[in-house]
Order: sequence, then structure tokens, then C-alpha cells
Amino acid sequence: MAEHVVIIGSGPAAHTAAIYAARANLAPLLFEGFLAGGIAAGGQLTTTTDVENFPGFPEGITGPELCERFRAQSVRFGTRIFTETVAKVDLSKRPFRYWTDEQEGETRALIIATGATAKRDDIPGTRDTELWQKGVSACAVCDGALPMFRNRPLFVVGGGDSAMEEAMFLAKFASKVFLVHRRDELRASAIMQQRAKSNAKVEMLLSHRVLSVGGDNHVDKVRVRDLKTETDRDIPASGLFFAIGHVPNTAFLDGQLACDDQGYVLTTPGTTKTSIDGVFAAGDVQDKKYRQAITAAGTGCMAALEAEHFLAAHH
Repeated sequence: MAEHVVIIGSGPAAHTAAIYAARANLAPLLFEGFLAGGIAAGGQLTTTTDVENFPGFPEGITGPELCERFRAQSVRFGTRIFTETVAKVDLSKRPFRYWTDEQEGETRALIIATGATAKRDDIPGTRDTELWQKGVSACAVCDGALPMFRNRPLFVVGGGDSAMEEAMFLAKFASKVFLVHRRDELRASAIMQQRAKSNAKVEMLLSHRVLSVGGDNHVDKVRVRDLKTETDRDIPASGLFFAIGHVPNTAFLDGQLACDDQGYVLTTPGTTKTSIDGVFAAGDVQDKKYRQAITAAGTGCMAALEAEHFLAAHH
């Protein structure tokens, strides 16, 4: 028998959708994935240490703990959760079909909240077992205001608009921000380049690359190479932020939903409706602009309400 609604994902969008769907008596089934996208259930939030900008936690809360609370609230209202990754779906007709390694089934409505994974260069010192989350991050807006980064020199790796934005955001707190880009020219738009270059705290290291990040329990230096002179130097720093883009976790859709050229699911503006009736997308899988826990949660709420209305109209 087909489920009313299946939710694929494990972050704030997925769990907000589950909470709303469960309270609407839709008995949601949620697949949180098993290391989907190489990240633990909870998504990007699990790679963030302290979350200080999510309402309701004036003292702050760790990313993993916030994820655990989302999950507990989903379960409390009756969401069934499987720690399995959905490998493929068939959206050609309703009910839609889905497959994991352990099971397959059907659902009358589908909410996709699989998120996006931040790209990282494989630089010695930045890996999960090394200084990741100990000064190495992929989200300046999430982590940049933390005390460990204040009035310290920081690095941003990237050359696009998001790298300029991250550098300028970090400049509010850091003593200095080094922006490292391998080429002579930045990819960022002219106006964003101008803003970054006119910020006295931002120093451009063009034609440079980061060789390694050092430190015992926390980043304390970054080794860079000047690609023109082939000379290396160590620069004292307390953090390094990757700003080289994200990859939306949409490969399992196999091109069945309309996506943009980067793979983000396209939704009708102001809604979470996708190109297929009865399929909704919430969170970072369809949002490459804000990418915040609070905006993801908002779209999760929208997706559940829209799914409820869809099911009521399609008995």
C-alpha cells in the first residue's frame, strides 16, 4: 500500500516537513540516509560546531545537538525514520516508487530535502580526521562570528561571488582576511570584486594555492605557494574557509525533475512545487542563495503544507 508522503533527507528542511506532516496525520516516512553525500544524518549542520543564529537558543547550540533535537521532535509526532539512502526513484507516474538498498515502496507525495554538499579541496590538514571543524569550515556565515576567529587572521579559498561575500563577512570579525585564488583573475562579478578589493582588511593572494593547514588542536598557520615564483611561505592564521561552491544531492533523481545547470531542483517561485505534480523540494537542494538552517526549515514547513493540500485534492 502506498505511503501518504515520503520525505528524503535529514536536515532542518526534512524534519520540519516531517513534523508538520505528522501533525496533519499523514504518517510520514523519512529516509535520513546512511552517510548520504558523505555526511552523517543531519546534513551540513553536522559539520558546524556552534550554531548561534538559530532562534530559540540564546546560549547557542552545537550543530549535531540541534539535529538530534529535530529528529526527536519528528519521532515524537510519529514519523517513521529509516537510516537508509534512497538510491533511485521513479517519478513517471503516481504513486511514485522509491528504492533503498533494503526496501522499495510507493508514495502518493514525495518531499525531496537531500541538501547540498560543500565542495572542499583535498588539502593536508583540512580533512575530517585533522582540523576540519577546528578552524577549517565551509560556511563563513555559520561559523565566522565564533570567538575563536575574532581579531585573528583568516583565509578564504575561492574566486567567485560567494568567496567575495565570505571574505567581506569575515572581515567584520577578523584582523585580516587572505583570499586565495589559483588564477590571475577572479571569477566573481565586477561589483563583488570591487567591494572585496576596496576592503582594507582583505588581501588578495592571486596565483597562489594553499599547500597545507597546520596546528595541533586548532588551525594556527596556513602554508601557501606563489605559483609564479614557486616560493612557499607560512602565514599565521586561525581559520580557513572553503568558498568553492556546493554540489546539490540530486544524482539519484536521474534527470526526472527539472533542475538548473548546477543540478539544483527548480521550484515554482514562492512554493516548493517542482516540475512534477506531487513532488516537492525543500532546503538547500533547491536553495543556492541562503543555505541557512532557518530558511531550510521554512521551506520544509511549506513543502508539508503543500503536500497536505495536494493529497486532499487527489484522493
